[in-house]
Amino acid sequence: MGNINYERLLVELVKPLVTHPEDIKVSVSENEENNILVNVLVHKDDIGRVIGKKGRVASSIRTLVYAAAMRYGENVSIEFDAKEE
Repeated sequence: MGNINYERLLVELVKPLVTHPEDIKVSVSENEENNILVNVLVHKDDIGRVIGKKGRVASSIRTLVYAAAMRYGENVSIEFDAKEE
């Protein structure tokens, strides 16, 4: 992985949107093709806030992260999911 701390970046982007910021979990992994996979888990009550109407908020978050990754020539895939309790 490159120079970007994706975990920190996504926590900072998602934290202002949710009501349970303590439940944000971000995991970052890299696959065989050197693509970076990021999974963002939030509280089940906050998943709608993170995805937004018609996926607009999630799309905006992805656009910001993709732009940062493109600067270093990295391919990033982001998935948002609710934490099951």
